[in-house]
Amino acid sequence: MSEAYFPVGPGLGMEENFLSLDDILMSQEKLPGRAESALPRLAVLMGQGASSAESVPEGSKLEIPLWLAKGLHDSKRRIISVELPKIYKEAWRTVFSADANVVDLHKMGPYYYGFGSQLLNFENPENPEIAQTILQATGVAVLPVSDSVCSPQTFVARFRRIMDSSQNAYNEDTSALVARLDELERALFQVGQKGLNDFQCWEKGQASQITASSLVQNYGKRKLTEVDG
Repeated sequence: MSEAYFPVGPGLGMEENFLSLDDILMSQEKLPGRAESALPRLAVLMGQGASSAESVPEGSKLEIPLWLAKGLHDSKRRIISVELPKIYKEAWRTVFSADANVVDLHKMGPYYYGFGSQLLNFENPENPEIAQTILQATGVAVLPVSDSVCSPQTFVARFRRIMDSSQNAYNEDTSALVARLDELERALFQVGQKGLNDFQCWEKGQASQITASSLVQNYGKRKLTEVDG
């Protein structure tokens, strides 16, 4: 008899988990970029030609899947350059600082936090601000950042609302709220509602014990691994 499938969580920070369906889907998200040199026989892959023999001319503007951009990116050879998607630029970071809850993250990018973490694989002068806004807000320190850069309000502000809603909107229609969340936030919302449901079942004597969620258990294991290393 085949074993049940257990979902694998996404990686943290700049590393992807290639067993995670979320990370596989995230790697298909596209980045704006530019060909810094001619790319032989890649026109079809880049969506710029009809034949596998065609090349991408130097200087061409590109829309590159994340997995391909990471494979082609080489700071020494300058094969391609990558630009920041608009939602990670300063103008949008200002919007998040003003009121992070007004933004429909799923519409702007369903993997906002994970994709933003991956942008740190590319050289960009705004990387410290992106790290401060996204990564430190999720508890993953990847780059050293100063106190003068943008404060980590995006995840923190939205997390409070998500968890409050998951605990106070039980058995109510939450589709409008969930539709605006990125995939990480949706997972947190589901964890919050499951925790509330498990607690209510325990209170009614319908469950023998309360157990920690797999999300918490996996995070604990990662922290222990870091300490042992």
